[in-house]
Amino acid sequence: MNITLAPSVPVGALSAISSKSAAHRMLICAAFAQTSTVIRCDKTNKDIEATANCLRALGARIDYSPPYFRIAPIVSPRNGAVLDCGESGSTLRFLLPVIPALGVEACFMLSGRLADRPLSPLYEELVRHGARLSPQGSNPLTCKGCLEGEEYRIRGDVSSQFISGLLFALTFSGKGGRIVIEGKTESSAYIDMTVDALSAFDAAPTKTEDGYVISKGARLNSTTADISVEGDWSNAAFPLCMGAIGNASVTVRGLSPDSHQGDRAIVDILRRFGADITESEDGFTVKGGNDLHGIDIDATQIPDLVPVLATVAAAARGTTVIYGAARLRLKESDRLVTTRAMLTALGADVTETADGLIINGKDSLVGGEVDGANDHRIAMSAAVASVVCRSPVTVIGAECVSKSYPEFWNDIKKYLGINLS
Repeated sequence: MNITLAPSVPVGALSAISSKSAAHRMLICAAFAQTSTVIRCDKTNKDIEATANCLRALGARIDYSPPYFRIAPIVSPRNGAVLDCGESGSTLRFLLPVIPALGVEACFMLSGRLADRPLSPLYEELVRHGARLSPQGSNPLTCKGCLEGEEYRIRGDVSSQFISGLLFALTFSGKGGRIVIEGKTESSAYIDMTVDALSAFDAAPTKTEDGYVISKGARLNSTTADISVEGDWSNAAFPLCMGAIGNASVTVRGLSPDSHQGDRAIVDILRRFGADITESEDGFTVKGGNDLHGIDIDATQIPDLVPVLATVAAAARGTTVIYGAARLRLKESDRLVTTRAMLTALGADVTETADGLIINGKDSLVGGEVDGANDHRIAMSAAVASVVCRSPVTVIGAECVSKSYPEFWNDIKKYLGINLS
């Protein structure tokens, strides 16, 4: 599917969709709780559905009737389950440690670039503790064996999802244990989200100076009748950035300023660019028309924001330097390559570095045709860029937004007045 966006002035308000980061975690905890759980999740997407389907394959009963998930937990994990992760890295990395922790066998089916995305050093640590895994890059990826031992050591600078997966595994096994995080921890806010989810089910791990301790015999209890998934800061970044570079006003409702989502940093970063942002009971409002200026951005803790921040930088006066984003080369696409290609196709001045991008801003971009690269964040960033283009922008493969925000095109047309066809 191709989408063409005519130059438009974004104005209006919309509600943030449900956070897929939070939904993954809540669904997984609910599937291993002692009692049934109801989770309010206003919107779903392919990644959330992948996690729900994998949990169903393991024996959970999960029904979704918008806006509610109703989860009856796993009584006895199924042996030999086929777990279709789609393209969801969170689903794979959260559940891979859980399978040997439960002592069952499973087969993970992987789509897109997921089989190529790294599992080291989690892979080696699981093998060291008794898991038997097919070689990295295998598709399907098979997992057998049973985890043994109390101490797990993992680098913190590769993926916070590895640490979250171990937190789930050592909690669900009932054996407990200790996780030692070596070196600097990147995207640490997302580990906090995992701790929040476990805490909501009365199974919080204990934080230590160098990691976490999980109590032996930990049990997950559904403590509330209705758990709500918070608004998604990662996807809210796109309309907020439209407001920043457009000559109007955009409001996004339903975002918690106290969220542990790392991408809530979008508000502070846009303010550093010079954007006018106000917070009220109605949400966060960004007013365009300001003279934005280039800044330096350390993307270590917020790599998913890089494509849309680079888009803002392309419309800001002066030079923006983004660094600390080498991990983006291993996402749904090599996002440093595809962000540069997308913006360059629209007339931006972008240089790629080993771990980031250098963007020299312009008053406006030209427009043209861009490849969505089967990457939701690239396609949505192209939509943001259309706001400052002199001619229409056509996004090839625009359906890729269904991975995280299926209603994106409809929402920006209906609620923000973006002219698309």
